[in-house]
Amino acid sequence: MNRPGILPCQSIESLIATGAIASETPFDTDQVQPASLDLRLGARCWRVRASFLPGRHTVRDRIRDVAMHELDLTKGAVLERGCVYIAELQERLALPPGVSARANPKSSTGRVDVFVRLLTDAGAAFDDVAEGYTGPTFIEIAPQTFSVLVRTGTRLNQLRLKRGAPERLRIESVGVDLTGGIAGFRGRRHAGVVDLDHVDGHDPRDFWEPLIPRDGQLLLDPGEFYILASKEAVEIPVLEAAEMTPIDPSVGEFRVHYAGFFDPGFGTDEAHGKGSKGVLEVRSHETPFILEDGQTVARLVYEPLTERPTRLYGDLGSHYQRQGLKLSKHFKVWGE
Repeated sequence: MNRPGILPCQSIESLIATGAIASETPFDTDQVQPASLDLRLGARCWRVRASFLPGRHTVRDRIRDVAMHELDLTKGAVLERGCVYIAELQERLALPPGVSARANPKSSTGRVDVFVRLLTDAGAAFDDVAEGYTGPTFIEIAPQTFSVLVRTGTRLNQLRLKRGAPERLRIESVGVDLTGGIAGFRGRRHAGVVDLDHVDGHDPRDFWEPLIPRDGQLLLDPGEFYILASKEAVEIPVLEAAEMTPIDPSVGEFRVHYAGFFDPGFGTDEAHGKGSKGVLEVRSHETPFILEDGQTVARLVYEPLTERPTRLYGDLGSHYQRQGLKLSKHFKVWGE
């Protein structure tokens, strides 16, 4: 149990039971995932004029320096694309010695091009929570393509807890699939608002343009956001978790995958997910760039768990097990 690695769901539940992870409200029954914890928005959010790291200060102190106005999330609020917000999270941490954490956007958040990052008091980096940290948690929210409707309890990011550091990490390359008919989607810039708590509630045609590659190639336009799929099926063994990370930017003018956590059991036969693809959230940068079928666009970094989780990805229900090219859960299936 003391070996280094990512903590499984039963260890996260033990941290909740002992108060190392606390909340203003009771935890939701499906909040603890096989190797991560969903985090929930609190009651208050601030539109800020600039992003920041707190440095030696608390996040609340820094918010006072940059806040433009406050929003009441208990009534729901629209966060406008192109703006930056800081919101309270309901979860508070008092991590035991030897335990650190890392946050990442949830899959559904990344697939609507909402850039989110975790903030902690005196934090030196986004998304990383220092070993033994005690204090509140906050989230920076920056919608890029669509304006979004959120409210208290909306889950935008997730926390992965870890003890120590494994001696060795396993890494695999991920290629892009540009075959068949519709091979991707491009976000429409002047679409309506996406309600991030409304599942299957939006017509995808109002928000997305389907893309059909020519000769296995797709031209990425600067500043546009794309949903693509991996060439290979992704399988996360039950004793490992993975994070999808960008490749070296020298191989292409694009950024892949905002939401990088894959929990144990994703894509496995044991969890009835064999053949699942990885969905790629792609944003092109300064220059047009041609992607080719099979081109490497990201890396999967695997880390061991400290022990086998008592449940696997999809056991609590999932919108993305056995997925191919798939938009976020907020949209109806294309063509229906």
